[in-house]
Amino acid sequence: MNIKKAGLTILFSLLHVGTSLAFEVVVSAASDLTGAFKEIGAMYEKESGNRVVFNFGSTGMLAQQIEGGAPVDLFAAANKRYVDELEKKGLIIPETKRVYAIGRIVLATPKEGVKLNSVEELTRPDIKRIAIANPSHAPYGMAAKEAMEKNDIWNKIKDKVVYAENIRQAMQYLETGNVDAAILAHSVTIGSDVNYMPIPQELYAPIVQTLAVIKGGKNEKKARELAEFINGPKGRAVMDRYGFGLPSEGK
Repeated sequence: MNIKKAGLTILFSLLHVGTSLAFEVVVSAASDLTGAFKEIGAMYEKESGNRVVFNFGSTGMLAQQIEGGAPVDLFAAANKRYVDELEKKGLIIPETKRVYAIGRIVLATPKEGVKLNSVEELTRPDIKRIAIANPSHAPYGMAAKEAMEKNDIWNKIKDKVVYAENIRQAMQYLETGNVDAAILAHSVTIGSDVNYMPIPQELYAPIVQTLAVIKGGKNEKKARELAEFINGPKGRAVMDRYGFGLPSEGK
């Protein structure tokens, strides 16, 4: 009898594990979303009872992982182009593709460092190292390089540039004093102890951040629900607080 009860206990435990896994939404999200999405994820978990697992990184690297078959339910990119490319390869559910934010970049320096008032000031001799996310695969790095090119300073300062794997790592370089300045996503400066100023939006192409549900994911229904939550009133309130521009309804 005890053996039978023990067997039932094991069976129900296994069923419970299976049920838990069935409601786990795996999200690959751009690094600039770390703070905002952790808050949104916690809110969604509380309301839905589902678990959200985040994998944060540079958009280009995350897209490569999805192409390689990584088990992802929802992809939140920092650039629409990467989602469009996955769509061409048949890797997303097209009707779930939606803009959820417009990214913004800022010029930042350490709290105890110099305060810069324009991108042109990066040419100053006392600014010896400048961090940006790697523009080869990070949309915020692309925007940073574009802003410097439009100011005609890229060729003057490119030897000072330190490439970070993603925008969070660029922030770490600044916070640890490894660089004198950085061009960052506005969102990563929220709650930080750095000086920063917005870079005029006419200096770089709009950072149109787009999400989509991945085709063949284990939890498509829950991924769709989370996507709607991100673009709903509660999700948008958090995104606004982290400095993102909000797209018009229905886009």
